Amino acid sequence: MTRKSFTSVLWRTPLWLIPLVYVGASLCFGMVFLRFENAYLTREARPFSGLLFDSVAISSAQAYLSATASGMLALIAIVFTVAYITAQFNSVAYSPRVASLFLRDPALFHTFGLFNATFLFSVITLGWVDRGNSGFVPEFSLVIVVILLILSMIVFARLVRRVSDLQITNTLHTLGDHGRIVLKETFDRLDSKPSLQKTSAPEKDLRNGPITQILRHTGVPRSVAEFDQKALVELARRFDALIEIDCAVGDTLVYDTKLLQIRGALQQIPEKELWQAIHLTEERTFEQDPKYPIRLLVDVAIRALSPAVNDPTTAVQAIDQIEDLLRRLGRHSLEDVHAKDGEGIVRLIYPNPNWEDFLRLSFDEIRQYGASSVQVMRRLRSALAGVAESLSDKTRIAAIERYVQQLDLGISRSLLDPEDRVVASQQDRQGLGVTRPSLWRDASQS
Repeated sequence: MTRKSFTSVLWRTPLWLIPLVYVGASLCFGMVFLRFENAYLTREARPFSGLLFDSVAISSAQAYLSATASGMLALIAIVFTVAYITAQFNSVAYSPRVASLFLRDPALFHTFGLFNATFLFSVITLGWVDRGNSGFVPEFSLVIVVILLILSMIVFARLVRRVSDLQITNTLHTLGDHGRIVLKETFDRLDSKPSLQKTSAPEKDLRNGPITQILRHTGVPRSVAEFDQKALVELARRFDALIEIDCAVGDTLVYDTKLLQIRGALQQIPEKELWQAIHLTEERTFEQDPKYPIRLLVDVAIRALSPAVNDPTTAVQAIDQIEDLLRRLGRHSLEDVHAKDGEGIVRLIYPNPNWEDFLRLSFDEIRQYGASSVQVMRRLRSALAGVAESLSDKTRIAAIERYVQQLDLGISRSLLDPEDRVVASQQDRQGLGVTRPSLWRDASQS
């Protein structure tokens, strides 16, 4: 069974349930355990009197629990105010879509849940101190409160570390890691592609069959996050049909958008089963969408190149991650998906971006907004040369060569003076660091 990426789990999980689980567990445990402790773990009832504490005064226990409860409330307010302000700042500095990665981090919700559990258990324990003027002090529960408090401090320290990870270098590496995981799980390697000559019998071709059903989106705008390929192929096999999906992963469906059409079905496929195999979300996710991490990296780069920020070095760092992803993409098949059933019959077709689509997505906007930056132009040329060196497919190399010509044309039309154009037409992995020989003849020298 194919391993699901952590990003898939991240976006599918209703994260707001995590704090509720902590609160519910703390409430149930507190009510049950304190009754048990009051009945069987009092000083008089337990065999080893004074095992935990020699003596705890009622006033001391009440003061300790009150301080813990009030302190946890203050800590919750301070921590999450800082966290969300930090996320807001980074959404302005980088991109709102990048900030959502932090806001949807399960660690944030686990921290919130643990803080609330500590607060709630402290309040419940406080209610049992000297209950009914019995002089009862729940010593075991006091120890549990101490343990929860220590755990809260540890989790708080980890949360502070995660907030500090929002600095630009770590953010870019996180986006690159997401992209590498999606690439590994989405595409088949070119060198492991099965041979098409080993066909023992002619396949049944349903692509020219009559259209028997069309599925349209009728709800509010939603993004296509994932196609359950196995479920859709099984549906098509059951009804002896071919499912042709018009939308790609990452597309936004608006009212009356044609999502798919079905050819040659013996009868209507239940729409409910079709929708269950198509995962829609309110915004784009990383599931089956290698374009999205590149989109986020480009967003960071062009925001850094805006006149208000004017930080070309950040754009160069983003290009580092983009080049790495393109080198990996170059070893994968980028054809439209034609999924077959066990008999070799094509049952599902849906579009995938091709190599030129990825090139345009990766570099077009950076090239346009960074046309006046010598540093960015040099890094772009170096990235294109590095990707070309890693490829074996001549058609993809030719696409890169055409793109370099377009890059040279942009440099020749820029506002740079002739000397800067010559410098901008050279290769440099640092942007402005170590000049390397160019694989292509510079347009400025032609």
